[in-house]
Amino acid sequence: MVVLAKGELEQIALPAVHRAAPPLADVPEVDLAAAWSGGAEGRAAAARAVAAACEEHGFFKVTGHGVPVELLVRVEAAAAAFFGLQQREKEAAMSAASPGSPFGYASKRIGNNGDLGWVEYLLLGVTAAGASTGDRSADAPLSVPAEEAAPSWACSDLLNEYTVAVRRMACSVLELMAEGLGMAESDAFARLVLHEDSDSMLRVNHYPPRPEQKQLHAGAGGNGRVTGFGEHTDPQIISVLRSNATSGLEIALRDGSWVSVPPDQSSFFVNVGDALQVLTNGRFRSVRHRVMVNSIRSRVSVIFFGGPPPRETLAPLPELVGEGGRRRYREFTWREYKASAYRTKLAENRLCHFETTS
Repeated sequence: MVVLAKGELEQIALPAVHRAAPPLADVPEVDLAAAWSGGAEGRAAAARAVAAACEEHGFFKVTGHGVPVELLVRVEAAAAAFFGLQQREKEAAMSAASPGSPFGYASKRIGNNGDLGWVEYLLLGVTAAGASTGDRSADAPLSVPAEEAAPSWACSDLLNEYTVAVRRMACSVLELMAEGLGMAESDAFARLVLHEDSDSMLRVNHYPPRPEQKQLHAGAGGNGRVTGFGEHTDPQIISVLRSNATSGLEIALRDGSWVSVPPDQSSFFVNVGDALQVLTNGRFRSVRHRVMVNSIRSRVSVIFFGGPPPRETLAPLPELVGEGGRRRYREFTWREYKASAYRTKLAENRLCHFETTS
């Protein structure tokens, strides 16, 4: 059990949400092991299933992923140990970060636009260390840039081992997405994440148990739910998440209703990001999601965000628009979109500023 040290997070009063927890989601599931071992027919079936899940929900669960259970246990234990440190020790994790850098440790404040949540987190940038040798495979090691401070465990071989394994799995999923769309090049999406300048990140979130009643606004009920991380979409191409056995993740369906995602610490969950929605001309849906805290147990999640290079131009791919088809989004660079997204509040529709008018 992660124990939160006394500090800033505990001194903030957050509003309780009195709505009852939403119904459980029927999460689409894709078995990567079956895709890898089932020959052409098995792979084609998995590709169709991935594409269908991305079109309907923008979200699905991956089993048979091949990431060793022992590695998952080690990463979770290391994260728990970090968040169990005294507040001053955690805050020191970002003391050497460059001014204005988003990387390092933070609590309750999500971004720079006033969003608050019952969460503390560690955000790490990762770079393709194999780029200098020309190794752009999914197995190329990743490392934390020296200027981005991080606790010792994050700079260790453990981070590299975990990120390499998850990136390899993410690229396999991205290839299935391309194949499910009938694209001529199965690496159309994966190569952006594999690029030597890929803008990828690793985020470790800790949601402490629901705060004591005295920390909620006056009049809050004893069963009130608290916002851990407010509703949003992920800006990148793909997000790959794993959490412990504590619930809290919720996704929005097409009709706007919310459903709760049953926890599964042996599987990974995949989110379609805004960049992939653009590349597919809106065929794949960037899923809106949030985390609510209504438990006496801590929730720890680790998310790999696979992003394109900063100078990469994003626009609907021609073969997904078709001759004479309408492009829903104009051209823009990932750097441009990222800067725009980080100027907005979490719940805003970031993509609306990049939609075409005709």
